[in-house]
Amino acid sequence: MRDNAMPRRRFLTAAGALGLAGAAGVVATTSTACATTSSAAPQPAPAMHHAAGLMTLIGSYTSASPAGRGLEVATRNDAGALEPSGVVDGVPDASFFAWSPDHKYLYVTNEIVPNGTITAVDLSQHHPVVLGSQPSGGAGPTHISAHPSGEFIFTAHYTDGTVAVHRRNADGTIGENTDLVKHPGAEPHAHQVLVDPSKQWVVAVDLGADAVFVYAFDTATGKLTQHQHLELPAGTGPRHLAFNYERAYLLAELKSEITVLDWDLDAGRFTPGQVIGTREPDASGENFPAEIAITRDAKFAYASNRGDNNIATFAITGEGLEFRGTAPTGDWPRHFALDPEQTSLYVANQRSGTITRLTRDPNSGALTPTEDVYECPSVAAITFHG
Repeated sequence: MRDNAMPRRRFLTAAGALGLAGAAGVVATTSTACATTSSAAPQPAPAMHHAAGLMTLIGSYTSASPAGRGLEVATRNDAGALEPSGVVDGVPDASFFAWSPDHKYLYVTNEIVPNGTITAVDLSQHHPVVLGSQPSGGAGPTHISAHPSGEFIFTAHYTDGTVAVHRRNADGTIGENTDLVKHPGAEPHAHQVLVDPSKQWVVAVDLGADAVFVYAFDTATGKLTQHQHLELPAGTGPRHLAFNYERAYLLAELKSEITVLDWDLDAGRFTPGQVIGTREPDASGENFPAEIAITRDAKFAYASNRGDNNIATFAITGEGLEFRGTAPTGDWPRHFALDPEQTSLYVANQRSGTITRLTRDPNSGALTPTEDVYECPSVAAITFHG
């Protein structure tokens, strides 16, 4: 969910007391730009400057202050810097991305409260064409992923703690809603939903319920059936996890730590193991980790610290994770992405409204800040079309 100056702990308490349906600072109105459905005619691609380089898609909050630009396109030049290319109309409050398995279509959460939507964008011709939007099925859509078969899309809703399933049509548009499940608990806040490496199970991480839910998924009906409810210590606030085949690394927003989970692919069950902090030993003050990712060679993991404003590096070992240090970023690193070559890491710093680039040593995993800064108010997420 979007984050502003109110710390998450205080917001959870305040929202429960007031019975609010939105996150801290969220404007509870629906943008008219988001009122289209998949039955609408595709919107023509905006005029853009197509510089040579890697296409980069950037999401930001249009209803925030300062207002972001929604979905925009940049290009990464040969030196690694991002250059603006254009803004895609009709995709407000673009807060997270998911690619279709063939990497031709992008799906975007429009994190509008209370009635969020998800938008399909055709990039098969290497320029964005908005195919339309559909109601996400819940309130405050904050994460989206595609089934490896390409036939379904999953959306996690922070505000009402639900997970929705939609069919994906052959033309890339978003089809019917096939299921909507609500997590148990007084204040569930689903923050991530994804398919496990075996492609058998759907996993949802819930920050408010302090839990990870494993679902069996019926690809004929598009229905979810709860299989495991992994409870974590109260106040953990799990946000995102990253799979490493038979392991997963679960990042806790409220405790600044990562729990290493053993994953039984056949049984569809997690078993908690090592717990390791994300901060430097002398770090102080409030800190709220946001994103976690592992490298393609499964040798390193990275996690962002909002508050300390850095990216933590971990070596992946046979026993778990080994903390290797941190590299500074801008203010409030909400999301980051490795480029396709995995030689740089690009960080979306929400409060400073910047994307900063850190170079990466593939042997040591070490990150080094560069002078490359891309300006984007209220930036939320970044991905590459490569």
